Parts: sequence; structure tokens; C-alpha cells
Amino acid sequence: MLVSYNWLNEYVDLNGVSADELAERITRSGIEVEGVEVLNEGIKGVVIGHVLEREQHPNADKLNKCLVDVGEEAPVQIICGAPNVDKGQKVAVAKVGAVLPGNFKIKRAKLRGEESNGMICSLQELGIESKLVAKEFSEGIFVFPNDVEVGTDALAYLSRNDYVLELGLTPNRSDCLSMLGVAYEVGAILGNEVKWPKSSYDVSEEQASNYISVKVEAEEDNPLYVAKIVKNVKIGPSPLWMQTRLMAAGIRPHNNVVDITNYILLEYGQPLHAFDYDRLGSKEILVRRATEKEKIVTLDDAERTLSSEHLVITNGTEPIALAGVMGGLNSEVQSDTTTVLIESAYFKGTTVRRASKDHGLRSEASARFEKGIDPNRTHEAAERAAALMAEFAGGEVLEGSVEVNTISYEPKVVTTTLSKINSVLGTSVTASEVKAIFENLKFEVVEDNETFTVTVPTRRGDITIEEDLVEEVARLYGYDNIPTTLPISAATPGVLSTYQAKRRKVRSFLEGAGLLQTITYSLTSKERAKQFAIEDGKEIVLAMPMSEERSTLRLSLVPHLLEVVQHNIARQTHANSIYEIGSVFVGKEGEELPEEKERLSGVLTGLWHSHQWQGEKKAVDFYVAKGILDGMFEMLGLTERVTYRRAELDRLHPGRTAEILLNDDVVGYVGQLHPETLKELDLPETYVFELALQTILNIETEEIKYEPIPRFPSISRDIALVIDRSTPAGDLEKVIRTAGGSLLKEVRIFDLYEGDKIAEDKKSVAYSLRYYHPDHTLTDEEVTKVHEKVLTALEEQFGATLRS
Repeated sequence: MLVSYNWLNEYVDLNGVSADELAERITRSGIEVEGVEVLNEGIKGVVIGHVLEREQHPNADKLNKCLVDVGEEAPVQIICGAPNVDKGQKVAVAKVGAVLPGNFKIKRAKLRGEESNGMICSLQELGIESKLVAKEFSEGIFVFPNDVEVGTDALAYLSRNDYVLELGLTPNRSDCLSMLGVAYEVGAILGNEVKWPKSSYDVSEEQASNYISVKVEAEEDNPLYVAKIVKNVKIGPSPLWMQTRLMAAGIRPHNNVVDITNYILLEYGQPLHAFDYDRLGSKEILVRRATEKEKIVTLDDAERTLSSEHLVITNGTEPIALAGVMGGLNSEVQSDTTTVLIESAYFKGTTVRRASKDHGLRSEASARFEKGIDPNRTHEAAERAAALMAEFAGGEVLEGSVEVNTISYEPKVVTTTLSKINSVLGTSVTASEVKAIFENLKFEVVEDNETFTVTVPTRRGDITIEEDLVEEVARLYGYDNIPTTLPISAATPGVLSTYQAKRRKVRSFLEGAGLLQTITYSLTSKERAKQFAIEDGKEIVLAMPMSEERSTLRLSLVPHLLEVVQHNIARQTHANSIYEIGSVFVGKEGEELPEEKERLSGVLTGLWHSHQWQGEKKAVDFYVAKGILDGMFEMLGLTERVTYRRAELDRLHPGRTAEILLNDDVVGYVGQLHPETLKELDLPETYVFELALQTILNIETEEIKYEPIPRFPSISRDIALVIDRSTPAGDLEKVIRTAGGSLLKEVRIFDLYEGDKIAEDKKSVAYSLRYYHPDHTLTDEEVTKVHEKVLTALEEQFGATLRS
């Protein structure tokens, strides 16, 4: 909302309060003033001039030589290129020595051999935006009315000696979308009275009801509609003061009738519309919902297709306005209009909002209807508009109004107490201070034993509960006056939850192992949403995605991590070790919302390490990826509970992929991308893993206890076992550890052989077993007894034999 300081001064006395000071006080009371614009900033030396003579420049077709009276002893010659300059006009003249916006200084000059002593100015050259200049002056100079005095300050006539405050209103403060609303606010801040504008006019003997009838079918959307008729209007420019106020508020002047409706919109916050009565095509106004695919051509000359959710004003048959948004071209006020129908109505905000959104039409009127207007001003605004049309358009106002009124509104009555106010604010305000605040707001208040019963005026629709009254007291008492206090309570130091602490350890471990953390989008394409997912689930598709590539909530982190690797390799970064901890979204049939679960995923490709000096290079392989996970599980104390099982998963290599089991439940996988997937993504040999992090970190584990370095020597025994090729080595290790009991401290695989020296369906797996006791040196008999137990268990469960 743009508020003219000079205009506001007409409603509330601002004497002794500068524009900047007013802006500060408004901001401190709860409505932010985003800026104060000085309209005449950087401009001086511009006066009213009278063009005495005009003739064609002898040496230029598009220039005019003008003799201009600027209020000095003798007229001055000015060369002007404006196409509309003419003899007898009163114009704005920047004299020699004047300064225009942008520090543009006016000097004596010669244009095509002719002397020019000043500049005849357009409104744009005086700092007014082109979009705010009336069409008749948009391509040339501005012409003042003939009654202005030559030689006086042109900026004063153009109301440029003014300040404009830009209010950043929140949606609940729609009452300040009008000059009167702002006046009430400023009056409450300053403790000054608000002067209401006066409206009076001579009433015709003719009745408005003889000219028009009003019927409303959609009463829920339009419970109040007021129509007034003004005859014998003469279309022309509105008064200069009205035009300048509209321009200061960001509205372009058109003609006296249209400008008056816009002026009332700014003054009262009540949108109006003026119809050319003779172009209505009937003597009836019917307000109804549009029919499906009904058409209307709006004032912007665009044909719009309507639906049954849009409210229209019709002449009984065809639409003449899209209610609350924009009028129709077929009933527009034009230069030959003589009779005007003034519409002042209360339209339901949600209905107007839908029409505005559907047609991409955002207007000053729709903005106010959407946020809510004061129904008590609907009649007053219509009367004020009629009075101004009688005064400035020579109109004759017919007696009475034609209306449909089914609206039901009662001022809200809200109660609060002094103790409630002081306990919430931490203040010690008195009952008289609180009552004075409500009275300054022009609220009707009754105080009884420190209980305040407040009747809230309809202009303040944002006040409905007791806390709203407390807020009004707080902001007008002054936020700076409210004491600052700290809450008194037992101090509790912040601490990470067990889950958070474990997750932080996981991050630290992975980054210590050389992986870089990555953060990717939660949205992916529908085709990739289920790729590499641990858990199958229903896809969750957005209703209005920003693109097809970001239309579906992900079920796995891996696809986006692979995108990151592709991006890096395309930029010559070939070694990539990255991980992400993030959420996936698992949809369930019959449930609207998905279940959000945390996952840990990683991708490794390229060289794992490269020592150029020693000439060593190690490429990423399955065991590098598995080794990282093994280290992480050991750090979490889960080594004894985690096992790996060979698996065949979609898009992963069937011989180099393993499921990860925690307490015999699958919690993830690790493996190489399938060669076809590598070819599809144009990637080198790449390994990926994904884990159900929530499941892993929520497992209760015992506190890790570190054992001292053994005081007694250990004994190692190596075994080479011949087993079926299909037998997983991990299953062998599990049996070895179980059979070895407490004396077996370490099991390490060190060889795998498949060749012509053993049967084709067999393989040889070699393990090194280390035994020791913390309290004494083991004897051969003790080790042999346990070792034989291990071999017996392997033979019984897997048919394993020692390789000779």
C-alpha cells in the first residue's frame, strides 16, 4: 500500500511529525514501512510556463520553436520536440540552472542553430513512471489546466512536494488497504482524531429504481450489491489533484468517472465499478455464477472462458463484468458516456480469488476483496462516488439506491482483563492506559473492575479473540516499552540423542575413510524412483511438479548419487567416493502420506588410492566397498551381528553383489553396477551400497570395551578347506567362530583357489585361525582340542575336507 503523506494529513493531523518519523512510529507499532519516497528529490527550478507562440523550427522537421512566459521580465525561447506542444498551453518548464532527476542540469544551448533557454518537460522527465502517465500525455508534454498561475512552482501543482510511504502489509491487516484505514492506525499511534470525508449532492427527482433492477442468484458469493445511477455526466479529465494522488498511489489516470472509482477504492478500501448505462443492453443487473465455457471480453480486450466457479455481473443474459476482478469491454465508460451505473458490492473473497487466479488477473479490486473489505463502507463509498461525479463530472444523481442486501454481520465482542494483558506482556500497564489505547483505536470499550468488553468495528476483521486485544495493547503501548525478561527455569544442557550421536559417528567414520558427503534432491523422475530401492513401496507423485525429472518422491538415494558421479566424471574428476544420509519416502497402499525413512548410500569408482612415488595404484573393487562397511559396523559394535549373503538384485552385477543382514534381517546391499547399467550411464566400474540407517542405528548395542594387549603368546593354525563352489565363505567363517568358542580370537581368510588340481565343482578356501587365553600360555593340547572341534563342525555342516 502506497500512502501519500499530504493526502493522509487531510484525515489525521500530522503537524510536527515528519514523514520519516511517522514511518518509524508506524513500523514500531507493528506495520512495516518498507520505504519513504521523496517525490521531488533532486528536482529544482521547474515552474509553470505559458506558451505564447509556437512555430516550426526552421532547420528541423520534428522540433518546435516556442516563446514561453515563465513569470520573468521577458519571455524565453525554448526549442521543444514534443509533438503535442502548442500555443496557449500551460506547461512545466525547467529553467536554465534547473536540475531534473538523475542530476540532469539544464543549460543554455543551441539546437540546429536556434537558441534554447530551458526545457518544456513531460511528466516522465519529472520522475513519474511512464505507466502512470495518462495516455494523452504519454508521448508528449503534460498540459496544465488554464487556471494555474504562471511562474509558480510546477511541482506543487503536480503534488510532487510530497512523501510516499510504502506499507508492507501482512494479509491480516487488510484494514490498512485504504487511506481511511491508515488514518485510523496513525490516529491511534499519535492519539489524534480521524476526520471523515464529507459527501453531499443535490438529488434528482427521478428514482434510480426506474432505471435499474438488481437480482442476485448467488447470494452466498454476493450478499450485498448496491447500484446508483448518475445522469448527464460529461467525460473529461479528473481534477489535477485527484490525478496526482492516483499517480502517487501507483494508479494511472483515465477520465473523471473512472478516476473517481479508483480514488474511492484508495480512500475507503471499497472497490467500485462504473458501467456505461446505455451500453448495458437492459435495465436489469443479475449476479450469478457463470455457465461452463461462457465467454466474456474484459477491459484489457482479452476474451476469457468462464466456469461455474466464477461469479459474473450480467445484464440479465450476458456477462458485463467478472465480479470483483475486472469489468467487461461491452459496458466500458467511454468518451461519449452520459449515464453511469455505479456498482458497490461485497463479494466473497474465495470466489474472487479463484477467478483472479484462473485468469491471471490481479487487480487492486481483487486484492481487497480477497483479503476482506468492511461491509459497513459499501453504501458510504457509493454515496461518496456519486457526490464526486456530481461535482467533477457535472452529473445528476438519481434519488435512492437499488440494492440486494442479505448480508449478516455483527461487530465482534471480545473480552479481556488487565491481569491477562500484564501477565502475557510482562508489563504493569494500568486500566486507564489500556482503555485509552482501545479508545484511540476507535473501539467501543466498557471497563468493569479491570475487565474490558470491546466491541470491534467491522473494519478490523483481524480481531476475533482475546489474544488479538492483547496484541493491540502491546503494539500501541510500544514494543520498546515492554521489559525484557528471561524465563526462570532449571537449566538443562543440550545433548544429542543416542540416534543422533551414532549418526554423527557414522558421518565421521565415512569421511575419515575418504568419502565425501553429498546432498541431493528428494525428488526424481517416475522412471528412476524405484531403482536400487531396499524396500518396495507405492510411488508418491506430486500434483504440480516443477518438471518431469522432479515429479516423484525417491525410494532410494543411489540414482541421484550416480548423477553426481556422472557430473563429476564429465568434468574430468574420475575418482569418486561419495556418500549421502537422507530420507526416502515409502508409500503404503490405502494411506495418503508416505513413511519417511532415513537411508545411508554411497558410490565408489575410479582409483581408491594412488602412490606415484612407490608406483602403487589400487582401483575400487567389491572388497574396498565391503571393507568400508565392515569398519563402520565394527565402530558401531555390530560386527558379530552382521553377515553378508550373495544376492542377485536388479541393475547390480550378479556375481559381485551381497545383501547385508543384521540379526538375519536384510538391511541393505553392497555391489557392483551391472555392465548393462554401466553402459547405460556411461560409467566405469562402479560400486554402490545402501543401508536402512534407522534400523541399524536403533539396534541396542553394548558399550564397546577395549581389551588390554595380551600378556601371553597366541597360537595360529592355518587350514585349507575343500568345499562345494556354491558354499559362501561367510557361512564357513560363522561356523568356525561358533565352534572355536572363547579361545578363538581371530579368523582371517587368506586364499581362494579354483583350478585343475581340484574337482570342477569344488573350491579351496584357506583360513588363518589365531587362539589365545588372557590368563595363561595355551598348550598344544588345549589348542588341538578346540581346533579339532572346528574341523568336525565344518565337516558335519558343509562336508568340508582338508586340502592335502
